[in-house]
Amino acid sequence: MFNFFADTECRHGNKYLIAGADYNHIKNVLRMKVGDEFLVSETGISNLCRIESFEGECVIAEITEEKFQDTNLPVKIYLFQGLPKSDKMELIIQKAVELGVEGIIPVEMKRCVVRLEDKKKKSKTERWQAIAESAAKQSKRNSVPQVFDVMTYKQALEMAKSLDIFMVPYENKDGMTSTKDALNEIKKENSVGILIGPEGGFEKNEIDAASDAGGKTISLGKRILRTETAAITAVGMCMLHAEMNINGEE
Repeated sequence: MFNFFADTECRHGNKYLIAGADYNHIKNVLRMKVGDEFLVSETGISNLCRIESFEGECVIAEITEEKFQDTNLPVKIYLFQGLPKSDKMELIIQKAVELGVEGIIPVEMKRCVVRLEDKKKKSKTERWQAIAESAAKQSKRNSVPQVFDVMTYKQALEMAKSLDIFMVPYENKDGMTSTKDALNEIKKENSVGILIGPEGGFEKNEIDAASDAGGKTISLGKRILRTETAAITAVGMCMLHAEMNINGEE
């Protein structure tokens, strides 16, 4: 079933008025007809809707079931990603959104191969946000995760300090005990930060600064992972822990 996002202004009673790009997608790309059903996500809630009519360049969709499904995780995961090269960031954003992150923070770090010029940062963020929205629709998210503006390492650590749990997967960390301990600290409705280094990894002083900011260094196993693999693995690990051990807690 297809999923679309709507602002509160689009809702009128028990109906949504959908226009613009979504109207074109519903009518001309998907070729949906009166009576067809789809999901509309508004302010974190997904409602089941049925097309009532097409009027002008607007789809009139009646809500047939409120709060049809909830795909949110019981925790809020924020991925702090050291800027990778080429199009790896797009892959990371897509998969992280599918896995349930609340937000993605691109971070400039010392060993980043990519150095974005200030004038390009805005267009990059807009592109990344569009990818996040597309992935949210595909995975039937209740809301679109935010892709934040590119941050310096210092800015990222300041943000991480405000979170309940802050984990730093590090290739020099031995054993999985620290990983298990960090996961077991996560409680329902906690905010969880995950900091992933770029292709070149972390410099030692960056790890020290993360530890000073409350970061818990953890291991993702004995193998050395590419930055995109580490990001997907770490987010997936937290997602599974939340779904299996936290979801449904009173």
